[in-house]
Amino acid sequence: METLIDLKPFHTRVARSVTFRRMGKVKRVTGLVIESEGPPVSIGDLCHVYSHEGDSVIKGEVVGFKDSVFYIMPYGSMEGIAPGCRVVSTGRPLKVPVGMNLQGRVINGVGEPIDGKGPITGVEFYSTTGRIPPAMKRPRIKSAFHVGIKAVDSCLTLGMGQRVGIFSGSGVGKSTLLGMMARGAESQLNVIALIGERGREVREFIEESLGEEGLKRSVVVAVTSDEPALMRIKGAYTATAVAEYFREKGLSVLFMMDSITRFAMAQREIGLSIGEPPTTKGYTPSVFTLLPRLMERTGMSAEGAITALYTVLVDADDFNEPISDACRSILDGHIMLQRRLAAANHYPAIDLLDSVSRLSVDVCTEEQLRLAKQMKELVSVYEEARDLINIGAYVSGSNPKIDEAISKIDAINAFLIQGIREMCPFEETMMKFRAVFEK
Repeated sequence: METLIDLKPFHTRVARSVTFRRMGKVKRVTGLVIESEGPPVSIGDLCHVYSHEGDSVIKGEVVGFKDSVFYIMPYGSMEGIAPGCRVVSTGRPLKVPVGMNLQGRVINGVGEPIDGKGPITGVEFYSTTGRIPPAMKRPRIKSAFHVGIKAVDSCLTLGMGQRVGIFSGSGVGKSTLLGMMARGAESQLNVIALIGERGREVREFIEESLGEEGLKRSVVVAVTSDEPALMRIKGAYTATAVAEYFREKGLSVLFMMDSITRFAMAQREIGLSIGEPPTTKGYTPSVFTLLPRLMERTGMSAEGAITALYTVLVDADDFNEPISDACRSILDGHIMLQRRLAAANHYPAIDLLDSVSRLSVDVCTEEQLRLAKQMKELVSVYEEARDLINIGAYVSGSNPKIDEAISKIDAINAFLIQGIREMCPFEETMMKFRAVFEK
């Protein structure tokens, strides 16, 4: 009896094998960049830099060139690099593993597992650059996407496939809010990119914010603040590529990135290292080119949806600083977190009046839109009269709107405040939403 052999694994190995090697040598190291004489490569190609002993390999990527000198940015430490070290080109850009077996795993910026659970098997390899769905082939967003946060689901309702920014200064609760959303969202799978985070916060986020159940339906890409700038850039690209893979499988994916600001800072480091001129507040032009290229990869496609949440670390609580301003112009909505609310123990510290979801009108019922408008009006009226009320200068009965705002403000705040472990299904949110105005 003739036995059939599956040749697919061998075909894959042959396709990925290198048939000849193109080599160059290190000329010098300047700042974060290795300057190499040869080999002939293209921007984005993956290279290996060998120590003189030949037993140490540093992976890097071509980020620029001048004449016959190529600028290579390493993924790791440059310890051991010296003039004359061999530089070998792979002739292709970096590809990372993607597949259903990534669920429940934690990987680094180049797709390598860092959770101690062994290698990831049964995967395909995707380019980290991905592709942006053509504008005319993107389906319109028509269905709501609930995240289990009362303030968001009621007044700032998101749509499936929408891209939203969460803006705040440091220490106001961005990461905590992301963890709550990861547990309470209606997604089939989460892809979470922790870019430039403190090393302590990675495990804390996974074990406390996500929890065991949240991790089972998540893929976490973690690149800490001590890792090279290129690794932080690749972490964002790798996470986006993983989310794209699951979208192509027809899944509803929740993509969360903390934070887009550290991605921009990493690109600024790279740009300055290869000679780009600094422009607005030291950011190089390439930063503002890469932001839309990264963010436009998420959203709707013909196959599925990536609902994306990007945290934006606001410099000195200035919501008009360059990265915040650029992100607001690209994204489909913004959720503003205010330090004054956090200081008053109002969590999540969402400022309803400064926040907006540009797709609420398309995905909400008439009743929900009416109640949201009514709540925002009452909060606005109360904020305008706050000083008069606090010093006792306001006389009851002088203004019916202010009287109504005073009578409802405690119920509104009680509705908007939510505990870290408190998940609220949409039906329960709407029941409590109506109750605020029925009292």
